[in-house]
Amino acid sequence: MALFRYPGKKMWWYEFHFAGQKVRESAKTRSKEMARRAENARRRDLEESYHGLKKRAAPRLFSVAAEEWLTLKRPSLAERSYVIEQANLKHLLPEFSKQLITDIDSKDISRYQQERLEQKASPKTVNLEIGTLRAILRRNRLWAAIQPDVRMLPTRDDIGRAVSPEEEKKLLSACGRSRSRSLLPAVTLALNTCMRYSEIRLLHWNQVDFSGRAVIVGKSKSEWGTGRTIPLNARACAVLEFWASHFPGRQPEHYVFPSERYGAAGDDFKACAYDTDPTKPIGRWKEAWEAAKERAGVQCRFHDLRHTGCTRMLEAGVAFPVLAMIMGWSPATTVRMAKRYGHIGQAALRTAVESISGPMLASKPERTVSEAKNAHGSFDNPFDLNREVEGNVPKL
Repeated sequence: MALFRYPGKKMWWYEFHFAGQKVRESAKTRSKEMARRAENARRRDLEESYHGLKKRAAPRLFSVAAEEWLTLKRPSLAERSYVIEQANLKHLLPEFSKQLITDIDSKDISRYQQERLEQKASPKTVNLEIGTLRAILRRNRLWAAIQPDVRMLPTRDDIGRAVSPEEEKKLLSACGRSRSRSLLPAVTLALNTCMRYSEIRLLHWNQVDFSGRAVIVGKSKSEWGTGRTIPLNARACAVLEFWASHFPGRQPEHYVFPSERYGAAGDDFKACAYDTDPTKPIGRWKEAWEAAKERAGVQCRFHDLRHTGCTRMLEAGVAFPVLAMIMGWSPATTVRMAKRYGHIGQAALRTAVESISGPMLASKPERTVSEAKNAHGSFDNPFDLNREVEGNVPKL
């Protein structure tokens, strides 16, 4: 071991050998005593790492670590994501709040997963909760030690469905009879823009560009969704213009769907809006949405409206990169998300495979396999069926 200073320099350096390697580093101090202590600390760190002696985090309760983690994450989370994390902690805290974070192991997590499944929680919900637990342990440098023994629950990617055109007509008709006057424009907008529930609920008028026929999404579930621009088709533009006519004094910072209350106005399906506050967003459409679905006789989720728009774009041949920009997906998850959201119908699949044969063979669909075989002798050569049109094939 040695301490030294380079000629003309005031900072101390240390040098020693460890595991057959020379370690030479600056102590970043002008004090020789501090340099000696820095050298000893550096050697101790190398030895502990070499022998797998990891430092343990401070013995804090999980409840304390969870509160600290959520406070630090708050500025970077979308409103919906923050609500989800809070919901996850409501389930995690009763189980882990009085436990030291250094004592949580894979067996505890496995037991928690089993208990939540017995409580009829879905595998996806349990995985989200474990994801929150993982983030807290990771921040305290404790997750890596137990990660190999933790298994996330298998989930299905086929949850959700696309609404048929007939079901859409029934839903829109039922929404038009809702006591909530904002339900119909909100559902129409969801179907025609593929925006998420929270993106629609928190939309401001300054995000709607009527002249450019587009809407700019605010803070979204992911960074790829935040700030994306979605063009408005004729239907979406018309419904927003109609809805805007209800608020002649609207300001750019006002919410498109403001908080308001409703009073009876004659029959069961009409109501009078009052106590409108454009500076606050509508609370939710849950009750109105459930009632409209019941009247329409259609079972689906509000999020299935997003599935519907995605499916129709895929069936229309929209390219994945374009679809990803509209949906707000990251490049890494585009294909997986398209598989989850794209409920492609059999008609579209049949059209796809018919396109393989091209226009030349597709022009004689009535020809049977036996007729083709008699004409050409056999199918030993897979290109035999193309002989009669060979002369029409352009030279490359």
